[in-house]
Order: sequence, then C-alpha cells, then structure tokens
Amino acid sequence: MSWFRRQKTRISPEDRRDLPPDVFRKCDECGEILYRERLERNLGVCPECGNHFRIPAARYVDLLADPDSFEELDGGMTSGDPLEFRDLKGYRDRLEAARSRTGRSEAVMTGRARIEGLPVVLAVMDFAFIGGSMGSVVGEKIARAGREALKRSSALIVVSASGGARMMEGIFSLMQMAKTSAVLARLHENAVPYISVLTDPTTGGVTASYAMLGDVNLAEPGALIGFAGPRVIGETIKQELPPGFQSAEFLEEHGMVDRVVDRRELRDAIALFLRHTGTGWRPWG
Repeated sequence: MSWFRRQKTRISPEDRRDLPPDVFRKCDECGEILYRERLERNLGVCPECGNHFRIPAARYVDLLADPDSFEELDGGMTSGDPLEFRDLKGYRDRLEAARSRTGRSEAVMTGRARIEGLPVVLAVMDFAFIGGSMGSVVGEKIARAGREALKRSSALIVVSASGGARMMEGIFSLMQMAKTSAVLARLHENAVPYISVLTDPTTGGVTASYAMLGDVNLAEPGALIGFAGPRVIGETIKQELPPGFQSAEFLEEHGMVDRVVDRRELRDAIALFLRHTGTGWRPWG
C-alpha cells in the first residue's frame, strides 16, 4: 500500500527561490499584504481599503501632466548652508544624502505642463527629501513657479507634502512663508487661479503659508493636515481636541478644505476646475 503514502522529499537550497524584498508591501491601515506592482498600478492606493500611500514627486507629475508635456524649471537649484548648521550630522551631509536617496536636487520640483491640453505651472513636493521641509530653495522655486504662472496667465498647481519649515536654515526658512504668500497675492490680484493639493502630511510653515491659500484647496483622503502637533495645540488652548481633527475629512467638514479627492480622480477634478475658470487657454511662446 505504499502508493497511499506521500513521498517526502526535502527541498534543497538550490531549489529555493529567493523573492526580492520589495515584491510585497503591507497596508498600514487594513493590514492587507499587497503585491507592489498591483499597488503601483493603482497609483499607490490600497485596493482593499483605499489607504493612500505616499508617492514620489515624479509620480504625481506622471499622474497629473499630459504625457511628455512637463518641462522642468530650475532643476539644478540647490541649497547652501548659510548657518553652517550641525546637529548629529552636518546640514551639507544631510543634503547630499537626500540627493542620493531621491535623485532630486531639492524637496520640490517645478515646471510647465499641460493637463488635458490646458497649460499650467506645476510644483510638487517630495516628502522623502528631508521630510519635504521648506528651505530657501523650496520657497524660491515655488515663488518662481508663481511668477511663471503670472507671466503665462496659466493656473498654478502646488502639491504639498511637508513637515514644515527647514530648521537647518532658521530664519531664512521662515522668510519663505512671506515670499510665497506675496507671490500668491499677485496671482489673486490678476485673476490667475491657484489650486492647492494637500497630501499626507502637510504641516508646519507650509500649511501656514501657500498650502492653505488656494482658490481651491483639495486634499487626499486621510491626509494629515495641520500646523502644530495635537499635544502643543491642546496645551496652548487648554481644551480637549476632537478625534481626527487634523484629518482631511475633518477639515473638509469644517470648511478648511474644499473637497477631499481620491488620488485616482485628482487629474479629472483639477481639469474640471480649469475648464470652469475659463483660464489657461493662452498659448505659450
């Protein structure tokens, strides 16, 4: 009766297949183990629960801009070290490490683009670059993007993802709040639309300046949006804070965000607004 018995054979080390470590990714919200390629095809959105993973700045450009329409501006602009700042590491060393890790020169990429044929100026922040912090170069690039939008009479779109002002640049970083806000005021005076897209997280001095100054403020589902942390706010106002008060959905309910938009629908939502404003039709040249 040996044919009823399962013949056990050991798997030799030569027969084992080692999977690359990045084939799967676990969703932080629902715990589902996701095939990374499927997740990327779904634009970084969990197909099980809709959790929005963070994605690089270049991915947002691919998502929003028409194919081959993005023309980067000021791509080689890099930060200096005006304060010669050092904590556990020197600031210059942190910058170099961030450039090597992300392949970007700074925490924001800007450029001209088209969305469904409509010319826009696009700026996208990358949280992977020192937490998307706003230093002198980030502020200058966004200000230049605003001036380019004004020059072209094309809508400005900024996708924010940031921990706030870059402490390694001190007061130079804080000055970018005023600089960027002043340029946005000029856009408003000249009826040039500005669309702000808030992703997870958008906090600190970025929230306190250009991120919340859009003619339309859009946010991705579940995005953390705020200025200071809950503990600091609670100690300041001496009140118990409601649960989830810094979520995109809470801010939409209380009028701080115009609409929470699934990333897979973001391009269509922006294009719809551009068409309704009747702007962006002026040809470049």
